[in-house]
Amino acid sequence: MSTLSNLLAAHTALSGAAAAHLQRVVAEWQLLADLSFADFLLWVRTTDGDLLCVAQSRPTTTATAHPEDMVGVRASSSQHPQLDRAFADTTMRREDQPRWHRGRSVRREVVPVRELGGGEVVAVLGRDTNLAAPRVPSTLEISYTAVAADLCQMVADGTFPTAEGRDEGRSSPRVGDGLVRISTSGRVLYASPNAASAFHRLGWSEELVGVDLATVVREVADDAFEGGDAAEHVRGALTGTPSQRAELEGHGATAVLRALPLHPRGVPSGALVLVRDVTDVRRRDRALLSKDATIREIHHRVKNNLQTVAALLRLQARRTPHSEAQEALTESVRRVASIALVHEALAASVDEKVDIDEVLDRVLPMMNDLTRPGARIAMRREGEVGVLPAVMATPLVMVLTELVANALEHGFAERAPGTVVIAASRTAAELEVAVRDDGRGLPEGFSLEQATGLGLQIVRTLVDSELAGTLRILPGEEAGTRAVLTVPLQHRGR
Repeated sequence: MSTLSNLLAAHTALSGAAAAHLQRVVAEWQLLADLSFADFLLWVRTTDGDLLCVAQSRPTTTATAHPEDMVGVRASSSQHPQLDRAFADTTMRREDQPRWHRGRSVRREVVPVRELGGGEVVAVLGRDTNLAAPRVPSTLEISYTAVAADLCQMVADGTFPTAEGRDEGRSSPRVGDGLVRISTSGRVLYASPNAASAFHRLGWSEELVGVDLATVVREVADDAFEGGDAAEHVRGALTGTPSQRAELEGHGATAVLRALPLHPRGVPSGALVLVRDVTDVRRRDRALLSKDATIREIHHRVKNNLQTVAALLRLQARRTPHSEAQEALTESVRRVASIALVHEALAASVDEKVDIDEVLDRVLPMMNDLTRPGARIAMRREGEVGVLPAVMATPLVMVLTELVANALEHGFAERAPGTVVIAASRTAAELEVAVRDDGRGLPEGFSLEQATGLGLQIVRTLVDSELAGTLRILPGEEAGTRAVLTVPLQHRGR
C-alpha cells in the first residue's frame, strides 16, 4: 500500500511544509480517533480537483465505521459537499442527518486541517462515527468527547499538532492506557480507571479527582528532581507549552506522562495528561541501552579514525615536493573530512538520521582553505536540505562537497573574487539542490557524461548508484555555472 508521502507526492502539489504538517497530524490522530469513538479519514484535494483519501485511522475504543480500507478512494465535490466546503470556510461542521454506508449508519463531522500558525487549509479530516455501535453516555465517554472536541478545534485553528511537541523514536501513552483531564487551575476534573490505577501503583493512595495533579506528581516521585520536572511539564501545558513527555518512578513502578495543552480558539481550557504504566517495558529498555551506546561509540570511533587518516594525508601532502601529488592528497583530505563529519553527526543521533544543513555549515568554511588558500570566494547556503536518513547522508554530502570543490577549482581564476551558493528546496516527493557560481562558466563543448575528472566521476557514481537521483550541469542564468541535483525522498537504496 502506498504511504502518505507517496500519495501526496503523486496526487497533490502540496509544499514540503504542508506535507510535513500532515505527517504530524497522522502521527497524532490515533489519540483523536480513540477520544472521539470515531474513524478519521484524511482527505486532500488532488491536482485534478477531486478529493482523495490518503490516510485512515480506526478507534480502539469502539467499533469502526469503515472496516474496509478507504485509503486511495476518490470522491467528487458533489458527492461530499461538506468536505469540499471545509477547504474554503475553515469551519468544523457536522452532517444534519446520518447516512448509510455499506449497511451502517454513519455520522460525519469535517475538521479542516490548517497549517501551523493559522495558515491555509491543506486537508480535511472526516470524523466518521458508527451510530450502530451502542455506547452508554458515561462520565468516561463525556470526558473523552469533550477533550476530542477541543483537540479537533485546535487542528482547525492550526495550533495542533506542533513541531515542538513531537517526540520521535519514543512511544507515547495512548487513551486506553490512562487519561486525566485537569482544569485551568491544575486540579483533576476526571481520571480514567486506568489512570487512577497507574497513580496508585506509583504510591498515591487517595482519590485523584479534585486534587492538584502537579502536587501528586511531585509527591509520588522517588527522585525530587524528576518529580519537579514532571510537575513543571503539567503546569507548562496549562500555559500553552506544546506536548511534553516525562517519566516517573515511585514505589518500584515506572510511568510515562504526556501533557498536552487544550487551547481551542486560543482560549485556555485546561490540559490533557495521558499516563501509562511502563514498568516492564523499562526493564527491557535498559537491556537495549547498552546496544545503542555501542552503535554510537562505533560512529564516534569511525569519525576519530577518519580524522586521523585526514591528518596523515595532510602531513604527507605538506612533505610531498610534487604539486600534482599535493593536490591529490588535499582532495583526499577534504573527502575524508566530509565523511568524518557525517559520522560525527550520527554519533550524536539516536535514530540514525542526520541534519544535512548542520553538516554543510561545517563543511563549507573548510572548503576554501583546502581548495583555494587565500581565495576571496564567498559561500552561503539558501533554503534547507533538512534531516535525512544515514543511508542518504554520506553520499549526498560527498556529492555536494565535490560540486562545490569543482566550482571553486574551475569556475574562478587564481585569487579572483566570486560567490558560490548552495540553494535547496524540498517537497513531499523530492529534494532539489543547486550549486551555483558566478565564475567563468562551462568550457565550450562540455558534457557531463564525457567528463574525465575524478571529482565528477565520483559524483556520477554516487548520484546514480546511491541516491537514485539525477544531475544536470548547466550554464548560469546570467553568468557562471549551475549544477542541479534532484533526489527522490522515497528512495530506499539499491
